[in-house]
Amino acid sequence: MKNPLNRRLPREFKGEMGKYMVIFLFMIMTIGFTSGYFVANSSMLQASDESYDKYNIEDGHFVVKDEISASLQRKLEQEDVKIYKDFYKEEAVDTDNDGKSDGSIRVFAEREKVNLICVMKGSMPKGKAEIAVDRMYADNNDIAVGDTICIGNSKKKVSGYVALSDYSALFSDNSDMMFDATKFGVAVMTKQGYDSLAKEHENYQYDWKYNTAPKDKKQEQKQSEDFINALAEKTFQAGVTISLALPAYANQAIHFASDDIGGDMGMMIALLYILIAIMAFVFSVTIRHTITRESAVIGTLRASGYTKGELMRHYLAVPMTVTFLACALGNVLGYTYFKGIVADMYYGSYSLPTYVTIWNAKAFVITTVVPLIIMLIVNVLSLQSKLQLSPLRFLRRDLDRKKKKKAMRLPKWSFFNRFRIRVITQNRSSYITLFAGMLFASLLLLFGMMMIPLLSHYKNEVVNGMLADYQYVLKAPVRTSDDQAEKYCMTSLIYKGSKDESISIMGLEQNSKYFKHRLPEDGVMISDSFAEKYGVKKGDTLQLQDEYSGKKYRFRVKETVAYAAGLSVFMDIDKYRDTFDEEVDMMQLAMSYPEVLLAQLSTPEESKYFTGYLSDRKLTDIDEKYVDSCITVDDMTKLSRQLDVSMGSMFQMINVFAVLLAVLLIYLLTKLILERNTTSISMVKILGYENKEIARLYLLATSWVVALSTLVGFAIATLFMTVIYKAIMMEFNGWLTLYYSPDIYPKMFVMIMVSYAVVAATQYHKIQKIPMDEALKNVE
Repeated sequence: MKNPLNRRLPREFKGEMGKYMVIFLFMIMTIGFTSGYFVANSSMLQASDESYDKYNIEDGHFVVKDEISASLQRKLEQEDVKIYKDFYKEEAVDTDNDGKSDGSIRVFAEREKVNLICVMKGSMPKGKAEIAVDRMYADNNDIAVGDTICIGNSKKKVSGYVALSDYSALFSDNSDMMFDATKFGVAVMTKQGYDSLAKEHENYQYDWKYNTAPKDKKQEQKQSEDFINALAEKTFQAGVTISLALPAYANQAIHFASDDIGGDMGMMIALLYILIAIMAFVFSVTIRHTITRESAVIGTLRASGYTKGELMRHYLAVPMTVTFLACALGNVLGYTYFKGIVADMYYGSYSLPTYVTIWNAKAFVITTVVPLIIMLIVNVLSLQSKLQLSPLRFLRRDLDRKKKKKAMRLPKWSFFNRFRIRVITQNRSSYITLFAGMLFASLLLLFGMMMIPLLSHYKNEVVNGMLADYQYVLKAPVRTSDDQAEKYCMTSLIYKGSKDESISIMGLEQNSKYFKHRLPEDGVMISDSFAEKYGVKKGDTLQLQDEYSGKKYRFRVKETVAYAAGLSVFMDIDKYRDTFDEEVDMMQLAMSYPEVLLAQLSTPEESKYFTGYLSDRKLTDIDEKYVDSCITVDDMTKLSRQLDVSMGSMFQMINVFAVLLAVLLIYLLTKLILERNTTSISMVKILGYENKEIARLYLLATSWVVALSTLVGFAIATLFMTVIYKAIMMEFNGWLTLYYSPDIYPKMFVMIMVSYAVVAATQYHKIQKIPMDEALKNVE
């Protein structure tokens, strides 16, 4: 025999269609996006894992000042590795042919054995006048297949879009905090095309692959350390200078994208579960209200022989059906529509190869099974406490489990204010749920609202704190006649913190015109970003280590200075030379730049070691062949620029989602409160109160709660965000100081209150529709 209670379910759906549709659509969007994320995420991660074998990605690479000899290469290959040439030329690029440089591009010759290339669109270059550029770099600079761009001093036709397997994230320097896919790109040319570019811009990179592949990450790290130690020893014996030795596991260009894609999964799971739990509590409050409203019916059914289990299953039918349908339709949308959106987001940030969509059983469990379990547990616990009551108590409408107490005495306020306080206390469970949801919405909204101003503030701080407009890094200690140029020294050491991180050490002139602080004679100054990230204070002893030799250096921190551009240590230039025992390598100069050696010998009093020049104007008397790089505003602001390009739209999406969540909760719980007080509203209408006055009683009470929840939520969300932000930033190289723009809190408050005003207008219409005879129908 069919259960007659089931005949009530269609009427329940129809009677509360608006409420259930709002929850249903919200859950579809949440589950659909999460499902699409997991599908795209897992498919891309599998493609990334397979790419190591498919594209034969390096186990590491090193860069030297000059090409190594065949005999040195054979000696290095005795360390159970295979060495491959992978030279590149770093050239200025003009993407729009307006005669002005639009950044730099790193050009490789076609690869045949290691770090192979995925063609995304078009074809590989066929002649020396063609070039294939990175797909994301092309997108960011509006370069189409078939366009002509200027590389160095020559025009090249773009034959296609490619993804270089060792550049899934476009890091020009591994020590950078963030890659830059707008001002820096990678490309590939034929051997003839590569040779046609300027020789002086060539960098001698060699990739290595282990003959015996490591079994796990621990063994990979051990093999890398052993090889780098052997590399340092054998190149030193051969008189070869290493400028970089980078194992693949530490190469951000290779691993940053896959680490970021994989690292987002935990956050998305937590976000989904929190949202489902909030929806479950909304259903729970709704069901408890329904039980209160139908208590007499439930008492009759219980007295007629219906069990608690049958009633529980009946009241669970609606939330579980809505959740199941939302999960099913959400997964369909996830595998079709949302998957593409998530993939486009990742392709908008990273230079990833093509991937194939893969069915993910784990995603199905996370987005379907677990939400159903959460919804079931929350509502079973809520129903169980109510259905434990006896049939007689249901018939008497005596549903309070606790002994009734006298009404709380309220201050001698106006009648309206005391009435509102009663409304709030009588509906505290709904308002507590509203507060929890508003807290979560505030956290999301704060994150979305704070990031754009934070990046803008960081950019301004970096630009204002730059030592000079031009920071030249030289290949050789060449002289300049520009008297406003100032010599400096620079190297990098490793700080052993929560992870190994590269720290810039700068030696500056004592009375520098570019560094406005007096350098200590027996200690160092550190940037405030370094101090903030690792908690280093004035008076602390700082220990840093050379990455290749392992030699350790200890410095006494004398002062902290404002410098947002990076984690840096500043010291007197003469002390720098003494500390690192730096001298001009005359033998290296004789081999590479004999003309510079002659200049050094002619003026021995000016032959002290230095790395480059600081200058507020371009140095026109230094030949480009002596310049390793020139750091300008574009280089210093790459972090804010790239985050704005990659995540600007996502921040806006988070804002919209947070506001929608707030609107949803306010709408559902305000609607529920009015429904619970329908009889009271009808009664006050009989007593002569107008709709506007009734709205002041009920809606203004909710306004108080929404406003207070929002303000308290902002305070708590700010505390949470401080902890979360630091944890996130500790995983990156470098540091962005946490900054809250003063105007974001007023904007957030206005956004939420305007949203509430829209909801209040709809609820006012509901108050108008409540008839006066409602109170007479429910007289006990």
